[in-house]
Amino acid sequence: MKPGRKICLCLLASLLVVAGMNAGIRKGGRTGDEHKEKKDTVKTAEKVPEHSIIDEVIWVVGDEPILKSDVETMRLQGEMDNVKFPGNPDCTIPEQLAVQKLFLHQAEIDSVEVTETEIAQDIDWQIEAWTQAIGSREKLEEYKKQTISQMRQEMHDDIKNRKLIQKMKMQLVEDVTATPADVRNYFKNLPEDSIPFVPTTVEVQLITNAPRIAPEEINRVKDELRSYTDRVTKGVTTFAALARLYSEDPGSARQGGELGFMGRGMLDPAFAAVAFNLTDPKKISKIVETEFGYHIIQLIDKRGDKVNCRHILLKPRIDPDAVEKGKLRLDSIADDIRAAKFTFEEAATFISDDKDTRNNHGLMAFTNQEMQTRTSKFRMQDLPSEIARVVDTLKVGQISKAFQMINNKGKTVCALVKLKSRVDGHRATITEDFQTMKNVVVAKRKDEFLKEWVKKKLKSVYVRMNDRYKDCEFEYEGWIK
Repeated sequence: MKPGRKICLCLLASLLVVAGMNAGIRKGGRTGDEHKEKKDTVKTAEKVPEHSIIDEVIWVVGDEPILKSDVETMRLQGEMDNVKFPGNPDCTIPEQLAVQKLFLHQAEIDSVEVTETEIAQDIDWQIEAWTQAIGSREKLEEYKKQTISQMRQEMHDDIKNRKLIQKMKMQLVEDVTATPADVRNYFKNLPEDSIPFVPTTVEVQLITNAPRIAPEEINRVKDELRSYTDRVTKGVTTFAALARLYSEDPGSARQGGELGFMGRGMLDPAFAAVAFNLTDPKKISKIVETEFGYHIIQLIDKRGDKVNCRHILLKPRIDPDAVEKGKLRLDSIADDIRAAKFTFEEAATFISDDKDTRNNHGLMAFTNQEMQTRTSKFRMQDLPSEIARVVDTLKVGQISKAFQMINNKGKTVCALVKLKSRVDGHRATITEDFQTMKNVVVAKRKDEFLKEWVKKKLKSVYVRMNDRYKDCEFEYEGWIK
């Protein structure tokens, strides 16, 4: 489970809730009554003075409306992410949303699907990227004013539609490619400053060990949780009150421990196994151990394949002496590796606690979202900050001294890293970076193909927009019919 809960955009956010929309790229079938309601909404919105409108349908593409609030949400998100919209944003943003709806419309026609596992993986990647950027999950929850669970729920539909669009595009361009001759001809006459710059990349191997937690500390945590259960059972207080006071999941603690409706794949497996087996909201679960710590859980409600529950999380305290002992142990292991008693790869396989790397000889990897590929080649900014600082001091083949870091589960661990390879930043060459250069050519061709597809699609899709948008300069012709 990844317990815990987008920045409150004050009045705008409340208007979005009233409007019942997230980010303007949702899809789905409608009943006859809903069709009529949508048309009535469009007619009504056209009669009301713009200055008095809280929210309104400004475009309709196929069967899907675009709300004024969708545009404002995308504008505000762009400001937060430092995205610059070309031209007039009042025209550019609705057009971008409309293009997204064209791909969603085609995805529905072609029965393109995404699984909950795929959605959960992308949500995990986004949360991990935010966590690395801000420093910790606790800081992220404080910044977002939400628990991790609330972020997951809020992102779900937008991530799903983003994946549908992505899959639809990939399906459309799956046969677009480029030959070696095409690549050479494309770059042959380009000036040097137009040739792609390949940033410095590194490959890093990792060994981690969690500092030993004293049995007395684990017993203290369990006894504390048992006392909470006892107090709730006897009616002395409520589970929600105790969660607010004592839970170490700061986001959900503010909500009385409530996580919101979650699917099984969105929770830690051990947590999910207990939460989904609860049947009586008056009873509290046994103590559950996860990678985050120890929990007790109270059922709130179940709806189909989702469960809403409260939890209290306590994390055992780690003695600073245990951290120092863990670092000394890893330094000793590093000395043995340097003395050729065994290899870093063997140590990573048999000694490391890190589940993500130990089956790959300690080699770290991540998903490149731009290329949708799994790779072991990190740009420095893609590495966790503690690891990046250490790697920056190493030469290829060197092993670091042991250091302390927070892993992606929010736990303190001791770590060793080895710099396996480093390729300094450089201008791409055909001999060394053919794949990179081919990717540039193929990406350009795919982009051109998709633009032509949009132009053709526009000829067969119903589009309606408010009159004030008809003087816009759009990237694509064909919106105004």
